[in-house]
Amino acid sequence: MPAKSSYGGTNPADEQAAFEASLAADVNFFDTAEMYSAGASERRLGELAQGKDVVIATKFPPSPRGRAQDQPDALAASLRNLKRTSIDLYQHHFPAPWVDIPALMGLMADAVEAGKIKAVGVSNYSAAQMRTAHQALAQRGIPLASNQVQYSLLHRQPETNGVLDTCRELGISLIAYQPLASGALTGKYLGDSRPSGIRRFRAPFRGSKVHGLQPVVTLLRLIGDHYGKTPGQVALRWLLEQENVVPIPGAKNADQATHNAGALSFSLTPAEIEYLNEATEAWRT
Repeated sequence: MPAKSSYGGTNPADEQAAFEASLAADVNFFDTAEMYSAGASERRLGELAQGKDVVIATKFPPSPRGRAQDQPDALAASLRNLKRTSIDLYQHHFPAPWVDIPALMGLMADAVEAGKIKAVGVSNYSAAQMRTAHQALAQRGIPLASNQVQYSLLHRQPETNGVLDTCRELGISLIAYQPLASGALTGKYLGDSRPSGIRRFRAPFRGSKVHGLQPVVTLLRLIGDHYGKTPGQVALRWLLEQENVVPIPGAKNADQATHNAGALSFSLTPAEIEYLNEATEAWRT
């Protein structure tokens, strides 16, 4: 199970501890982006990963206005930040009307052939945009490896908007970001408790579905008690049980990294998966 890296704004000691705890738990895939902390996340991950046997994924562009032709310069900057000669998975962060997807995939294919990236991914692409990218790469004999989208028990739209089905049809891995729904699925934000910062203004902490959070967490806790696991670990396990889905939980310290890795050490029964599916049906739309 990969780990989400947003290094650049937290305590350096905690960052190192989270990284080392992940490796100790056999988690060696780290995802970041050039945009996170204006490049500081990549630079910090590059420092921590130097000399380590890890797999690194990053994303471009460095700003929301990036265009296809910016890719070569952005890739060069990421390689410098990460202190690497190649990037294991290089992803386009988000589609936009001003980004020509076939042209961009042509540049990505050029980078693969030059040995600068090993696999091509996208992020936040719709089913139709994935097909466009997949077809453009296929003309060069290169697969589209992944699409990174928001997916969790409290955000199940990939099941209904065609993204998950298209990933499975084309052999593309779905990388699920925010797999714990900004911490809501851990159970620490129930009742009057709310997260700090901008998260408190977003779903699932606001809106009509907020009152449905308590029974979901209660079910996660009941299932987790059977395995000696937490609600968050059960929520991550639900994603791991899905075909072709890989969650990327974030970890700001060693405890969080160790907790996330605990989702790898058990399995859910088909009945438990169905209970969770039924309890979160409202979050499919």
